[in-house]
Amino acid sequence: MDELSITDLLQRARAEPAELDRLFGQCRNYLAVIARAHIEKRLQAKVDASDLVQQTLLEAYRDFRNFRGGTEAEWLAWLKRILAHNAANFIRHWQTTGKRAAKREVPIGPGDSSMAPRPEPADNGESPSQALLRKERALLVADAVAQLPADYQEVINLRNLQRLPFQDVAERMGRSRPAVQMLWLRALNQLQQILADLTNASQALAVNRHGPR
Repeated sequence: MDELSITDLLQRARAEPAELDRLFGQCRNYLAVIARAHIEKRLQAKVDASDLVQQTLLEAYRDFRNFRGGTEAEWLAWLKRILAHNAANFIRHWQTTGKRAAKREVPIGPGDSSMAPRPEPADNGESPSQALLRKERALLVADAVAQLPADYQEVINLRNLQRLPFQDVAERMGRSRPAVQMLWLRALNQLQQILADLTNASQALAVNRHGPR
């Protein structure tokens, strides 16, 4: 983990262009999470968002001299605007060329008792994935999400970022609703542990760099 903040990296990148790679490296996981949630919500399909992230980073690198902000919030907002523009173009191309992903699974009929309505699991307070939407923790949570297994990333993307009901998440993932609910709880537990580890590591770096306060 890099102890330098985005604000520090912005200042360094303006003084020394070679630092741009370091700055963009800190934001790649964040853009990957946002890109995947944005595209899959519109296309209702699993889509590899890596090309969209790469295109966004290339354009940000090219136009970095036009960025006038100086804070992490301004930087992330600028990147998201570039990504949103590219995502709109990506979605239009995907739809017009007929390359939609597989159709949604047909919902199981009301006669299947295993799919009867169940109460949503309790969510005590803000979950780590919801914290992704808070600017002051966005990069940290995105880095934590990137360390999760693929199915954990998918359930958090569908449930917390796209805000789909558990029934819709179950249909998208081809699992039963109870299985998806259990998967989601396990994903959040692991995400919390990774976040704690990343936070502790960051604090340790700060102490080593500046000394105890």
